Amino acid sequence: MKARGTPGTVAAVASLGTSPLPGLGDPADPIRVLIADDEPALRLALSDLLAQEERVALVGAASDADEAIVLAERLRPKVALVDVKMPGGGGPHAARGIVSSSPDTRVIALSAFEDRPTVLEMLRAGAVGYLVKGTAADQIVDSIARVAEGGTSLSEEVVGGLVDTLTTQLRREEHDRADREQRREKIERFVAGDGLAIAYQPIMDLRTRVVAGYEALARFRSLPPRPPDEWFAEAVELELGVQLELTAIQQALQGLDRIPAHAYLSVNASHRAAMTPRLLETLGPRAHRVMVEITEHEPISDYPRLGAALAALRARGTRVAIDDAGAGFASLRHTLQLAPDHVKLDISLTRSIDTDRARRAMASALISFADEMDMTIVAEGIETQRELDTLLELGVRYGQGFFLAEPGPLA
Repeated sequence: MKARGTPGTVAAVASLGTSPLPGLGDPADPIRVLIADDEPALRLALSDLLAQEERVALVGAASDADEAIVLAERLRPKVALVDVKMPGGGGPHAARGIVSSSPDTRVIALSAFEDRPTVLEMLRAGAVGYLVKGTAADQIVDSIARVAEGGTSLSEEVVGGLVDTLTTQLRREEHDRADREQRREKIERFVAGDGLAIAYQPIMDLRTRVVAGYEALARFRSLPPRPPDEWFAEAVELELGVQLELTAIQQALQGLDRIPAHAYLSVNASHRAAMTPRLLETLGPRAHRVMVEITEHEPISDYPRLGAALAALRARGTRVAIDDAGAGFASLRHTLQLAPDHVKLDISLTRSIDTDRARRAMASALISFADEMDMTIVAEGIETQRELDTLLELGVRYGQGFFLAEPGPLA
């Protein structure tokens, strides 16, 4: 085999790791190769190997990922031998950068390991070959030639494990896809109204026990049974959250004819549902009989936009409530930002308020704030006479809970 240049010269430049090399020898169109490895000894060995090959020309060597990207963009090698583990972000970073900055460069990964995750990571990053360090010299050169011609190259040590990994991964992805489709079908069935029912819980004047309104609560018929919050959270995950909320609101509105004229209907909506024009369309001409409770299904990032949407609802007579006040920072922030008509005291504050000084103090502060801002407090989750008596002492006028009436169908 014809020697191309002197090994000593090539090895010396390669060991520096930063200097490009001109093509060596005169064969027609040799394959221009870049080496990227942080081990000087390996760069030297590869340089010596390539120096003896008339089919290839070593054009540069890099000692880290960022340097490899810079050299690839400047030198435009046909093939880059890239170490998987090296400074500057590692092989995957180098591979992505090289493919991006020099699209015609084909990347072969070099590694002391044939672990499957590393192989897959490098292939995803754009490598078309994967060689385990210690591969025979003629196999390395053959691999360079193969990928330079548009093919791929994997060490025998890699192939078996990679096939097993890909097979397992494909099976897992297929299982996940089937599971997602099955879950989506269930949510779509609820969105269509099948399996979705509405229970109505009275909201009462705590002094007179006269019904002031009804909260509409979604109920899902499924086996095994699951709480409504889980179904709504899953709908959000599957990008069907707003559709499911609007279906529940639409079904809840069907009960308005059986609600006394003086009473309102309270429906739950996330901020995303509240901001869609479809909510106003859904409420229609009876918007003035509805109160929209803003829930915390998702964090709110655009209060001005939500405020504008709620203003449009209020212009039609719809009232706004903040749900679960006192349950966390978000609900208090909603109250400050949105200036609701009603503030619903969370069950976590109502529960045992007659015996818990901390709950009583927190509730008292919220009630005082609501009074100052002309907001109406509604206590949720009242379950005992003593809780009711304490709330009345604190100045709460309206409330709901199992002690007063359980959710159920309208008479």
